[in-house]
Amino acid sequence: MPDPFPAPETLRPVILPDGTPHAGTVFLAPAVKDHTKFIVGDYTYASAHVPPDDWAFHLAPYLYDFSPETLQIGKFCQIADGVTFVTSSANHRYDGFSSFPFMIFGGGPASMPEPGPDTVIGNDVWIGQGATILPGATIGNGVIIGAQSVVRGHVPDYAIVAGNPATVVRRRFDDVTIAELLDIAWWDWPIEKVQANEAAIVGADLAALRDA
Repeated sequence: MPDPFPAPETLRPVILPDGTPHAGTVFLAPAVKDHTKFIVGDYTYASAHVPPDDWAFHLAPYLYDFSPETLQIGKFCQIADGVTFVTSSANHRYDGFSSFPFMIFGGGPASMPEPGPDTVIGNDVWIGQGATILPGATIGNGVIIGAQSVVRGHVPDYAIVAGNPATVVRRRFDDVTIAELLDIAWWDWPIEKVQANEAAIVGADLAALRDA
């Protein structure tokens, strides 16, 4: 039997050989639990070579307590060092002649943009080192984002994207397989069932996963 999986409220789930927790890897939900605009599913983790004091600010520096938008990240996502979510509150108004934000220096409200969209990340998404996610991006389940990519707009389920701007390199599986994976939605299983069927989840045997 596998060892018990860390509870989702565990802040530092990786234990080093000397018995101390690895400070540079956290389950993100407990790390940002006091930030009402930062919504994260169970078992999603983030890593940093230099652990920050404030993980919410480290990952999403423009997501303020007063921001009208939210950043929503699903379960079992993997967020590498240097990833930045540029949320909608970073935006300036750019539909007129000047983008200067006069209001923050004491000017009137006319210089401020309308509230922007939420940024939504699906389940089991791997975001590579140094990637930047732009305001309002919607990233599907099972997506892989290449290192240093700049991602905007909609990314379909189980796509691999890379580049600046990021484009779809390929789909990880065919449409029938993707539809079945979305129907199975293993990320919603109890953690004991996930552990018991780890080989099927990380493998490529759809029949075995379906049987699980």
